[in-house]
Amino acid sequence: MHPGRQSAGASPVLSLPRFKAAAIQAAPVFLDTPATIDKACSLIAEAARNGAAIVAFPEVFVPGYPYWNWITDPVTGSAWFEKLARAAILVPGPEVDALRRAARDAGIHVVIGVNERSPVSLGAIYNTMLFIGPDGALLGKHRKLVPTWAEKLTWTNGDGSSLVVYDTAIGKLGGLACGENTNTLARFALLAQGELVHVAGYISLPVAPPDYDMAEAIKIRAMAHSFEGKLFTIVSCSTVSEGIISAMEEITPDARKKLERKSSAFSGVIGPDGRVVGEALIDVEGIVYAEIDLGRCIQPKQMHDIVGHYNRFDIFDFRINRNTQQPLAWRDAESPPAEPAPPRDARRLP
Repeated sequence: MHPGRQSAGASPVLSLPRFKAAAIQAAPVFLDTPATIDKACSLIAEAARNGAAIVAFPEVFVPGYPYWNWITDPVTGSAWFEKLARAAILVPGPEVDALRRAARDAGIHVVIGVNERSPVSLGAIYNTMLFIGPDGALLGKHRKLVPTWAEKLTWTNGDGSSLVVYDTAIGKLGGLACGENTNTLARFALLAQGELVHVAGYISLPVAPPDYDMAEAIKIRAMAHSFEGKLFTIVSCSTVSEGIISAMEEITPDARKKLERKSSAFSGVIGPDGRVVGEALIDVEGIVYAEIDLGRCIQPKQMHDIVGHYNRFDIFDFRINRNTQQPLAWRDAESPPAEPAPPRDARRLP
């Protein structure tokens, strides 16, 4: 056989995608869900016009982050929890359909953070990431496994059923929300499913201790995951708008001082060598773009492939409970689950 030629039954040469990624660094229209959905749809279209194949949005972009948890007492914050609960969305639901249409019309993958309202409890809100395909299909969702610190006053724990990596046209796609990007086992669970493109959604949190550089901490987390897994991480972080500050000034007069602190937001793309690809955004609102070549993931894995040759699965045994958490389980005849799955045609858009 001629050198370089393949027989009819030979396996094809491995081809890995190359594409442009977009990371949004922006603030929502605080606690205004329709206006925030409109803003998100506009940003989706803009990213697609600039050639992006995927656009990543910040943590709970729809319709905002519970900053009150960090600057006031739980009793005072309870009224704001109610505001957020009323503004949270159902998944699936009309707001998700609007995002799906925007993704379909733009022909772009979308990963976006939302406050998801429980269909069975008025007191449960989930910190959720939505994964949407370029055809408008809702690929799935990930609920943040453990809310971080003061966030426990607002969000309910997710479960292992949403630790999923999606096989897409731009590669194996997964994601985690903010602080859970420090959860080593959660990250490994995605890597072990072949993840090559990771979305890390964050919020700007200027109320951190004075000696804490939030933007640098976000970058370090993304660098760690990319270097350990030899993959690309798209980091998208929100900003703190004047509307957010004004709203929080209703709670405490020093809110502005706490929320205007700089070096609190970082957005960009990290490559498999742990370094920033192209430019990054610090604090300012905008969209940052970077070129991703998944072929760059191959050679680094020859050195450290922690889901392959660079591990000892005969020593380590990692198991995941993929069951969904539900308030009840039926023991009689078959009955619908607490959170019924949408019918198959619910993935279609008009």
